[in-house]
Amino acid sequence: MFFNIFQSQSDPDLNVSPEDLKAKMDRGEKPVLVDVREPWEVAINRLEGAVTMPMAELGQRHAELDPNAEIIVYCHMGVRSLRATKFLKDREFKNVKNLTGGIDAWSLKVDPKVPRYR
Repeated sequence: MFFNIFQSQSDPDLNVSPEDLKAKMDRGEKPVLVDVREPWEVAINRLEGAVTMPMAELGQRHAELDPNAEIIVYCHMGVRSLRATKFLKDREFKNVKNLTGGIDAWSLKVDPKVPRYR
């Protein structure tokens, strides 16, 4: 089956925009933030309170997450986290979404104090 990343990135059932996540947080909602980046990336920047669970560990560690919780997965640009979101949905996680554009989009659209990297 062909995986169309561009179509998936615009699917509202799989994604949340940085602005919408910020609005949720401003309302006092506390989704579980799951950062699937590598430790060296997390050392550069991160969202406060995020659970660090690199993609390579997700298969073994996803049971640490509550499948009934609201979960927002993010990475650098949103590609790895989209794959992680689909992985979790395939394992009966009901309320999991990808942060569209990752932490890079968060920095550009919500909080420019969050350092960007390549």
